Amino acid sequence: MSAEAAELAARFRRVRAQTEALIEPLTPEDCQLQSMPDVSPPKWHLAHTTWFFETFVLAPFQPAFAPFHPRFGYLFNSYYEAAGPRHARPRRGLLSRPTLGEVLEYRRAIDARTLDLLGSVEGAHRAEVERRVQLGLHHEQQHQELLLMDIKHAFFQNPLFPAYRPRAPEPAAAPSPLGWVEVEGGLVEIGHAGEGFSFDNETPRHRVFLEPFELADRLVTNAEWQAFVADGGYQDPKYWLSDGWHWVNTEGVRAPLYWVEQDGLQSSAAGFEEFTLGGLLPLEPDAPVVHVSLYEADAFARWAGARLPTEAEWEHAARGAPVEGNTLDAWAPAPRPRHRRGPAPDSTATPGP
Repeated sequence: MSAEAAELAARFRRVRAQTEALIEPLTPEDCQLQSMPDVSPPKWHLAHTTWFFETFVLAPFQPAFAPFHPRFGYLFNSYYEAAGPRHARPRRGLLSRPTLGEVLEYRRAIDARTLDLLGSVEGAHRAEVERRVQLGLHHEQQHQELLLMDIKHAFFQNPLFPAYRPRAPEPAAAPSPLGWVEVEGGLVEIGHAGEGFSFDNETPRHRVFLEPFELADRLVTNAEWQAFVADGGYQDPKYWLSDGWHWVNTEGVRAPLYWVEQDGLQSSAAGFEEFTLGGLLPLEPDAPVVHVSLYEADAFARWAGARLPTEAEWEHAARGAPVEGNTLDAWAPAPRPRHRRGPAPDSTATPGP
């Protein structure tokens, strides 16, 4: 095995092990939950990410390939039309069989076969096998995020508000005062460039014209969002897009998802608790707000006298910024306040987040 293949095999083991580590706090019953059609059970995520390697890596390239189970392709395909028919997404929670144990056995078998292929494939197929394994690992990491999102939504339906991984409250330090970064416009390039990994929707690289704009230098906090709630932002149609206003009234939305009102108080963040992966905790005023929709973000921006950046503006402004902050590797699956390392960016500055 080449050094490159050995490095990829090690990464394969790490990513696959990380997914299984995410279900360690869960019971078999938890792994069966599907709380709405757009949520998938943890067991399905475990199986689907395995099906990806079986279908797109082993099937085309493993000599004498045979599927682990003849019906797993139907059960665990998601939306890949070319890969054949599939079980309806809203009915994934009805799949009590295969059991969680059988799905984990499926993972072990496909892992072993994939690693064998990585160690043995030669010639013209090697580069393509390695490319597909790399794609599969990025795909699995997406599903790691989805697995946590989905179990959080499922646990939120339980009046006991169970914790996925109990933790004590960790008050956030006060964030820096909100500042603005001036970003020059002009003809700029966006999209993936270089030889590293990218998804197909990140290409081709292309040029767009941007007017000069300003971008806030940190995220909106819970306390700032609570001021919007207290000011009646969810009841005033002037801030909302038409579809958003319909959604707010149809669904009775009055605060971000996972905010739980306490004692009828709405005058401060103390009037809410927030459901987290650590259970129901006091709302942290200084933490960045999370779980808001496009409609809510747009309404808040209008209320604040601003607007949301376009995709092109954000990509241009964030180019070259380091990837930093809370990550799954450090078990910190929520943003924390950003603390400015220098003077407030109140004049023309190098674009940054």
